[in-house]
Amino acid sequence: MSLAVVRSRALAGMEAPQVSVEVHLANGLPAFHIVGLADTEVKESRDRVRAAILNAGFDMPAHRITVNLAPADLPKESGRFDLPIAMGILAASGQVPGPALSRYEFAGELSLTGELRPIRGALAMTFAMQRANGGGAGAFVLPAANAEEAALVEGAAIYPAGSLLEVCNHFCAADASLRLGRYKASRAAPPLAYPDFADIKGQQHARRAMEVAAAGGHSVLLMGPPGAGKTMLASRFAGILPPMTDDEALEAAAVQSVTGRFLASTWKQRPFRSPHHTSSAVALVGGGGVPSPGEISLAHCGVLFLDELPEFDRRVLEVLREPLESGRVTISRAARQADFPARFQLVAAMNPCPCGYLGHPIAQCRCTPDAVARYRNRISGPLLDRIDMQIEVGPVPAEFLHDPSEAEPSSAIARRVEAALDRQMTRQHKANCHLTSREIDRHCKPERAGQDMLHKAMLQFHWSARAYHRVLRVARTVADLAGSGAVLEKHVAEAIQFRRALHQS
Repeated sequence: MSLAVVRSRALAGMEAPQVSVEVHLANGLPAFHIVGLADTEVKESRDRVRAAILNAGFDMPAHRITVNLAPADLPKESGRFDLPIAMGILAASGQVPGPALSRYEFAGELSLTGELRPIRGALAMTFAMQRANGGGAGAFVLPAANAEEAALVEGAAIYPAGSLLEVCNHFCAADASLRLGRYKASRAAPPLAYPDFADIKGQQHARRAMEVAAAGGHSVLLMGPPGAGKTMLASRFAGILPPMTDDEALEAAAVQSVTGRFLASTWKQRPFRSPHHTSSAVALVGGGGVPSPGEISLAHCGVLFLDELPEFDRRVLEVLREPLESGRVTISRAARQADFPARFQLVAAMNPCPCGYLGHPIAQCRCTPDAVARYRNRISGPLLDRIDMQIEVGPVPAEFLHDPSEAEPSSAIARRVEAALDRQMTRQHKANCHLTSREIDRHCKPERAGQDMLHKAMLQFHWSARAYHRVLRVARTVADLAGSGAVLEKHVAEAIQFRRALHQS
């Protein structure tokens, strides 16, 4: 009898391919069929859509209704197609003007009363719409709860709605006041709230190491006894990282949006993820029947803190090796594949032995050498080789704890970190941690005395070529913090001190 086509978008990892919702009304016994590789959540929309249309005051056509979600080979999931299906039915039955829908895209889950509920991935869908339009104008009708995140995409026309009736009034009502208004986005970042380094007493060596790591984007392993301040150092690390750029903030927000966890209050705040040591490999890197991002992607452009590192299952830790190098993770399943960003800074913490007191100046260690070796061997050599800086954090003496003077705040450290990163961007347009071997030869080559010192350290500690290059990157960062154009012997010496290799037996 009649046909209507409404545009929407699916969600496949970080991508949001366009979906044409084709609705056909035909004579015959009343029926409602949805085809096009729809999962259970999508097929259940038949009951939600029927109730929402009736409760919004419209008629449900007593015809044979066929809804095709094209392309047919693209899996469709979640309730995001409720709104476009409802609009397609109303357009096909002549209750709303079909041609007026052609310049809009729709997504939203309907309640039985016709209210619109929020969906996952609104930001990724809006990104995809803008790319498809070549950055030009595009209009998206979304639930009101998703408007703030979707409007972060510059230039996108977002029309938030609270119910199916509001959407229909936008196209049918003669009164302009009943039409949906375009959402006015505010890209101003809320005040950032990070814990402050001023809370940390003593630990000057560790504080300096965290500053170097932040300035160059280096990964860090903190080893020390219980109560030495490893977790405090890690939890304050995000507060000294350089401010997020707009592109970084949008990338991080898009990952949060895919999982449905985006909060406007965290805009431009670097993520800090601290998964428990019982986490599985899938929880860490992502996966599932419908691939979703894991902790390493949720930490994109932020910090991934792994406390009690040897307590993680060794096979779980091994999945970090590739993302640490590439900054991305690809989840492959038999039916689909998803690619997620995973450019994070790893901060890990561990005790020196099972009881935690090996080398402690006061407490006595009860562990045998074999127990210490087994404990440390839970971290594989290849993973340890990829961690740029390995720092020993000693216990804090009592006199530091009673010292009333405040330590240097995060704001002062952050200014030095930002200045060092500016030098890197001016020189090589990237952070030191991303330098290739050829770029290391060009930008990180130390003076002769520094080369000799590094060669001796490489022989003494049995470093690999990867470890050698990582020490050079750290030395380049130390030089940048000092404002030096050349990598001097003292910079190399400090970088060597920041890599205390753990014994692998």
